[in-house]
Amino acid sequence: MASSPRGAPRPAPAAPRWMEPPGDEAPGQIVLAFDDNRIASQLFGHYGQNLALIERRLEIVAEQRGNHVTLEGPREACEQARHVLETLYARLKKGGELQPGDVEGVMREAAAQGQLFEFDPATKKQSFDEIQLRRRPVRARTAAQDAYIRALKRQTLVFGVGPAGTGKTWLAVAYAVHLLERRVVDRIILSRPAVEAGERLGFLPGDMKEKVDPYLRPIYDALHDLMDRAFVERAMISGEIEIAPLAFMRGRTLANACVILDEAQNTTSMQMKMFLTRLGENSHMIITGDPSQIDLPPGQTSGLAEAVGLLGEVEGVDVCHFSAADVVRHELVGRIVAAYETKDAAARAAAPAGMPRR
Repeated sequence: MASSPRGAPRPAPAAPRWMEPPGDEAPGQIVLAFDDNRIASQLFGHYGQNLALIERRLEIVAEQRGNHVTLEGPREACEQARHVLETLYARLKKGGELQPGDVEGVMREAAAQGQLFEFDPATKKQSFDEIQLRRRPVRARTAAQDAYIRALKRQTLVFGVGPAGTGKTWLAVAYAVHLLERRVVDRIILSRPAVEAGERLGFLPGDMKEKVDPYLRPIYDALHDLMDRAFVERAMISGEIEIAPLAFMRGRTLANACVILDEAQNTTSMQMKMFLTRLGENSHMIITGDPSQIDLPPGQTSGLAEAVGLLGEVEGVDVCHFSAADVVRHELVGRIVAAYETKDAAARAAAPAGMPRR
């Protein structure tokens, strides 16, 4: 990549440098040139959508001309934009793919570093951790996801607690796939409580698998996103991947396995205790849930809330909390979650002292 002031002859490829305007308060300007037009097109996105996202998030102007981009705006914001573009370009040049949300993730990484820096994509270690899979690496996109991945690698039992869209289940499945691919464990066991989300579905036809599939569909989606579909089907036939409702866990000892319980906010206290005590030798357990979306009958205590309170300080256990700021789905989802969190906080503040809370 090469850079130069706007309008000046462009020298041989070199690292971009600051265009220093007079005065500390004057806006900065950086011009980036990318040497591979095909990769640059992937980087900028369809109709420049990735550049448009960077402009909105960092409040700068990113003007594209061919394989060149001129960044104008506050100096620190321009430097962060440079970091984002160079990081993603280096990733694409190594043969990686630009997944939805990667631009947002690298922007959050740049913000987490919290300073101006000279960044060399070829030598600088990524500040956010990642999970290596055969299909592709899965990188953390927020500081909370980074802490979550590090906890998964360090602890035997990890709770991922927070709102929808923060990547709790997806990263848990990714880590389970990582352990299976490297034969650290012999199988993956994925479970959910079969609780209706505010609707009475009535009798569901079919055999057991067909009855529980609607409840477990999000887990299937994560598996197919992270592994080859044919391998998933073979692994499910051989028993290397098992998907089962929580009710079928009683009496089992789950050894040499990575066990995931999703939607754990809908477990009762007894169900959660039963599930936690299934943990066997050489096993890892990951429990995810959103305390704001409890579908249990009124007045019934969530097993997730109780377990987090009881086990948060136990050796070998880690609790990772996510918030609306960690939502990695559509940007509107984050604003929706934040609005509900504000409403819930106001309701808690207005509740009389001593009122029981679920």
